Amino acid sequence: MKEASAEGLLIDRQAAINEPLLPSLTQLTHWVSCVFAHHPDDQRREITIRFVDERESQTLNRDYRGKDKTTNVLSFPFESPPGVDLPLLGDLVICHAVVAHEASEQGKPIEDHYAHMVVHGILHLMGYDHIDDEEAEEMEQFERELLAELNIPDPYSDDNHAPDGEDV
Repeated sequence: MKEASAEGLLIDRQAAINEPLLPSLTQLTHWVSCVFAHHPDDQRREITIRFVDERESQTLNRDYRGKDKTTNVLSFPFESPPGVDLPLLGDLVICHAVVAHEASEQGKPIEDHYAHMVVHGILHLMGYDHIDDEEAEEMEQFERELLAELNIPDPYSDDNHAPDGEDV
């Protein structure tokens, strides 16, 4: 299911699982638009967000990152071939079981945790990373600011845990 918004945003929402608690296309559009509002010059406005089970998450994490375990979010940035200009930013793959477990474990609404995973993953697609401490602090601070705009509490406070979201 795809949706175009006034900002030229195109989201391909894919549900590879039958789960009633998955975010709606409207929610995804709201969260993604919040990130793009801070990157108005980025013309890469097409994204796929796929919700998967633990098996698919583990397979992708193993095959693309060499880590044979499930993870909450994987980011696959699109790298356009030379001379080809496409508006595709990339793909996010989100494992519902992991997100639901983390939200429960951290005592937060699953919707808030999904919003965090989407924001976190989009920032990875835009080139943000958390490999070293300085990059991690910059990315986490930006996540805090974006989530505050969405009225979501700081996910990095002492009461919550940082995501182990991974980029490829």
